Order: sequence, then C-alpha cells, then structure tokens
Amino acid sequence: MQKPFLIVLIVAILGALAISQFTPELYSAVAFFTGAIIASVIFTLQSSPANATGGDTYTGPTMTLYVGNLPYRVHEGEVKELFGKYGPVSSVRLVRDRKTGRRKGFGFIEMSEAGAKKAMTKLNEFEFQERTLKVREAKSQDAEKNEGAQAS
Repeated sequence: MQKPFLIVLIVAILGALAISQFTPELYSAVAFFTGAIIASVIFTLQSSPANATGGDTYTGPTMTLYVGNLPYRVHEGEVKELFGKYGPVSSVRLVRDRKTGRRKGFGFIEMSEAGAKKAMTKLNEFEFQERTLKVREAKSQDAEKNEGAQAS
C-alpha cells in the first residue's frame, strides 16, 4: 500500500512544478493539489479491475493443484508468485494445524487449467527454498470418499 502513495506523491509534485511553470500566477498549494488530483485519477484508472492483468480477473477453466513438501515458513504470496509464472493464479491456500496454527507443509493452488498443467510439469520435483516440491492435480473430496468406499 506504500508504493501507490509514493507514486501519487511524486507525480503530484511533478505535476505541481509543471503547472506552476505554465501558470505562474497560480499559488503553489493550488498547483500541488491540482497535481495530486490528476495523479490520483490517472492512478485509479490505471489500476482499475478492467485493466488489471492479475490472476483475480481470470474467468476461464481452472484446476486445483496439490503442492506438497512446501517449506513451513513460506507465505501465500511467495507461492502465488512462483506459480504465477505459469498462468493466472486465483487462490493459494496453505494448510495449517488447527490446534497450533502452524503450517503443515502442503497447500492448494487454484489457477488456470493451461497454467496448472505447465506448472505441474515444471514445478514437480522443483527445488524451492531448499525443499523439493511435489505438485499433483488435487483430488476432490468426493473422489476420495468414493475410493474409500470401493476399498471397503
């Protein structure tokens, strides 16, 4: 959240300088606020969801991947960045122990189907933060229940 503020502030200062050069009779405070308003409008338009290319706006077919042997200290953002190299990531869910709240070393990534297939081939057996990842297509809970019923 700090970067957008700094960008708007820098653009506002530059805008104030430019405005004061073209209209020297304007007070510097008015020029600054005009620059800030222009910068805010530009920044808002640039970062609107319609123009965003992030994984949150992906609407095509998705696949959920199981990722095992994750480092216990890894964060969702790091996993999203790793898998995001192969396609839009909709969500990252790292599993925690209910009692202790500590991560268990595995999780689930929902991402574009094409990206998930690429990620499975590229990231299975991949060395990530000194751990060798296991990446597979996640089984649905219904499929697991059916397998358990057939085994009985």
